[in-house]
Amino acid sequence: MERVVVTGMGAVTPLGNSAEEFWNGLKNGKNGIGPLTKFDGEAIDVHVAGEVKEFEAKKVMDRKLAKRMDPFSQYGVAAALEAMKDSQIDIEAIDPTRLGVMVGSGIGGLNAMQSQIIKMHEKGLDRVAPFFVPMAIGNMVAGNISIATGAKGPNLSIVTACASGNNSIGEAYRTIKHGYADMMLAGGSEASINEIGMSGFAALTALSNNKDPNAASTPFDKNRHGFVMGEGAGVLMLESLTSALKRKAKIYGEIVGYGATGDSFHMTAPSPDGSGAARAMKLAMEEADIQPEDVGYINAHGTSTPANDSSETAAIKAAMGEVAANKVAVSSTKSMTGHLLGGAGAIEAIAAVKALQEGILPPTINHVTADPDCDLDYIANEPREKNILYALNNSLGFGGHNAVTCFKKWEGQ
Repeated sequence: MERVVVTGMGAVTPLGNSAEEFWNGLKNGKNGIGPLTKFDGEAIDVHVAGEVKEFEAKKVMDRKLAKRMDPFSQYGVAAALEAMKDSQIDIEAIDPTRLGVMVGSGIGGLNAMQSQIIKMHEKGLDRVAPFFVPMAIGNMVAGNISIATGAKGPNLSIVTACASGNNSIGEAYRTIKHGYADMMLAGGSEASINEIGMSGFAALTALSNNKDPNAASTPFDKNRHGFVMGEGAGVLMLESLTSALKRKAKIYGEIVGYGATGDSFHMTAPSPDGSGAARAMKLAMEEADIQPEDVGYINAHGTSTPANDSSETAAIKAAMGEVAANKVAVSSTKSMTGHLLGGAGAIEAIAAVKALQEGILPPTINHVTADPDCDLDYIANEPREKNILYALNNSLGFGGHNAVTCFKKWEGQ
């Protein structure tokens, strides 16, 4: 079995359009959530969002190709190109059939879907754009990344709602571990801050209606009442340790475990006892061959909805045991970015890897009032300096999808 390491990272997020900007924002407790500017959300009582800012696709990719991509593809391609550059992999110097792509999206090209359905309704069936289908279908983020980078290995998109990014990283890890590829660009991307995306979640009463960006996303707080929509992408370059050492690559960290389970409970609600998520955490720790007390940090799914945060707290206790659960540091970086749906697990994997590398644990900002049902150490409001060896990254999706990845601090062979 191959060991798998992280040799590159890329991100487009509400905190900045690079992995470095994103991480600097997180470790300083910066809030990337602001007023909703892409449309007027007054009718659905939604006022804030984690929007990507000052992103220009033409500056990072071919202008003509960018025009044929929905924003979710643009974000994913930009993040992948950054991860590729960061890893210093020259496509001309490697076998491109050993470099693959596994980048997913929860929804896909929702902006293209909305605009073209409106156009069809207003102007007729024959006015739909020729590139509507390749702009809309969810697999095209992976397809476009393959085209942009020259990757000719396994090329897949996983769709597991809000677990898509983390499942993609876990499955890419297994692809390398079992020898099917040497390198994989892995992660997730989403662009759902538009009228139909926000209205759909608002109809489920899932979104925060707070007008204050500094009080809207409040994971694990007693007064939490809904999540804030975010957008963007995160991509990791995963690489076999053999390949990374051979080319003397910079190594950020190692991925050592992965768990994927199903709740078999409800279309949108997690199992209240957190049993499905707990099993995924246990599986990730088992593959990593570690005990709960070895885990120093958990980047929680932590959406700021009443049901998610209490059930995830229960899941952590069930997976770790009461003693280890009460000692482990937990945070939800969605307090600073909002919820990127299919992109969430990917940017949060970057957060976990950087926390291990730098010994800085990002906080859960906006945590004011303790909740008896959420009684763990949530790194409230201020980052924490702590050297840790292992971190878990939790992602939970509609449909009962649970994905957990386990990362280890890189200390050499």
